[in-house]
Amino acid sequence: MIDAYEDPGTPDSRGPARYLLWLVRQQWRRCAVGAVLASTWTTLMALSPYLMSRAVDDGLEPGDQAVLAGWAGAMLAAGTFSAWLSIMRHRTMTRVRMDANFRTVKVVVGQAVRLGAALPRQVGAGEVVTIGVGDVSTIAQSLTFVGPGIGSMVSYSVVAGLLLSVSPTLAAVILLGVPVLAVLVGPLLGRLQGVESSYRERQGVLTARIGDLSGGLRVLNGLGGKGLFADAFRRDSRRLQEQGYRVGAVSSWIQALGVGLPTLFLALVTWLAARLAAQGTITVGELVSVYGYVAVLIMPVAFFIECGFQISRALVAARRVVRFLALEPDDDGSGAGRGLDAPGSPAPLHDPDSGVTVLPGRLTALAGARPADAADVVDRLGRFVPSAATWGGVRLDEVALAQVRARILVADNEADLFAGTLRELVSGRGEPGEEAIARAVRAAVADDIVLGLPEGLDSAIDAQGRNLSGGQRQRVRLVRALLADPEVLLAVEPTSALDAHTEAAVAERLRAERGERTDRTTVVASTSPLMLDRADTVYYLVDGKTAAVGSHQRLLAEEPGYRALVARDADETDDPADLAVEGDLESIEEPAR
Repeated sequence: MIDAYEDPGTPDSRGPARYLLWLVRQQWRRCAVGAVLASTWTTLMALSPYLMSRAVDDGLEPGDQAVLAGWAGAMLAAGTFSAWLSIMRHRTMTRVRMDANFRTVKVVVGQAVRLGAALPRQVGAGEVVTIGVGDVSTIAQSLTFVGPGIGSMVSYSVVAGLLLSVSPTLAAVILLGVPVLAVLVGPLLGRLQGVESSYRERQGVLTARIGDLSGGLRVLNGLGGKGLFADAFRRDSRRLQEQGYRVGAVSSWIQALGVGLPTLFLALVTWLAARLAAQGTITVGELVSVYGYVAVLIMPVAFFIECGFQISRALVAARRVVRFLALEPDDDGSGAGRGLDAPGSPAPLHDPDSGVTVLPGRLTALAGARPADAADVVDRLGRFVPSAATWGGVRLDEVALAQVRARILVADNEADLFAGTLRELVSGRGEPGEEAIARAVRAAVADDIVLGLPEGLDSAIDAQGRNLSGGQRQRVRLVRALLADPEVLLAVEPTSALDAHTEAAVAERLRAERGERTDRTTVVASTSPLMLDRADTVYYLVDGKTAAVGSHQRLLAEEPGYRALVARDADETDDPADLAVEGDLESIEEPAR
């Protein structure tokens, strides 16, 4: 089975069937062992009726006790060996399924990491969750066909051969039976893929909405929109339920036919054998063996249908995985601009779309009449979206992405927080010392967070910081960004969830930590007057374009629009009720438990 740290290999993402075959090839030895064990196991089961017929014809009917005991002993040995084979087959196939499960998980997680910042723009969180929760297990379960599936075909052939020695008529019925079953069940398998695909689409959308609802429930409640969102979710959930009933209806027919048709089909074989025995064409022992063959064949024939059912569902799931694997991350400079290095020293960043120019070694603020305008500028300067932005006169998209990411960091106020200790959370990839951590904690005004946790930096933090308040989460993100110590830090609303006192302290300490260093450039997207007053340069954006540029005090005096924007922000900051709705006013809200 694949090791947790082993390379899962390069998946064949040219199609869902090719992906399933790739999973088999990656563990072909284990799959071959599973097929041999399953084939031997099912063949021994098919041989049991033959041994029984010999015991009846050669021992019981003539009254030869020694021969009867011999055949009975052979049946006992075959049964014992068959039981051992069954255990080994099940153990081997469990490992096959687990390997396929873990390998697919590693491939999907690896692709998510490779996509990086491009992931949320190309696929919804609900789709990734649904792949991890449902599709992975469906794909793994389908690999049953390499064990019992192959074994069923072998035993079916063996039984047909044994019946041929008893009666060519019975053998012909057996051999023609499976194609007839395939004709009856095949259309249902095709319909299953259609309804399953539609169901999966709706399931991914609904899962994404669950995430949106849980993440914004408190804000929705404060704005009075929780009921509207809940009604929409209820409608979507009902549609998904109806679609699930369609999938269940088709699945139930397939599973019912998987049990019912083999039974009816093999009842026909038993009836024909009974007539042949009554006519004297076959012996009583042969009749017993035919009945045993029929009983044994119910399982492999049902396996045929079950494998078809599982493979149909797996193709739908694998199609989703292959589609996810086909996504490409942001351009890494491998095109026409490959080979261009980043500037050798701190250099200006320029965004021609907005007219913003960020000079090195300065604290620059972006104040947009619409917060999204400033965030868009940050995305372009951080190379998270295609643009004509330049760095030291060189187009940013022509610089190797690894160099951009190593020197330019975008600190979003909604960046993910993974579960772990607070120390691990803020350290990221590096291993900063105690002094560096303490300095970043102080600069982000996060001392009270460390002191308030039972084990300080070694305290456990839940995923997404659910055991912290919103303002605490925001300051933890800022600590992590400061510890990374990038040459260029692009921070989006780093203090929007803080009260005025804490925000003022963060602004002052951020200025002291980075604003006074000539080799460190900081850009802050904010409309807070407390933050804007500490900036060297403020860009006032209207409709995504620079309307004015200068110091905070100069813009207050000369730009009515800027003055109105900042005054409105100041009014909102002074109103605790508004802050409680918009963010996490530290002086009001207790950490969520």
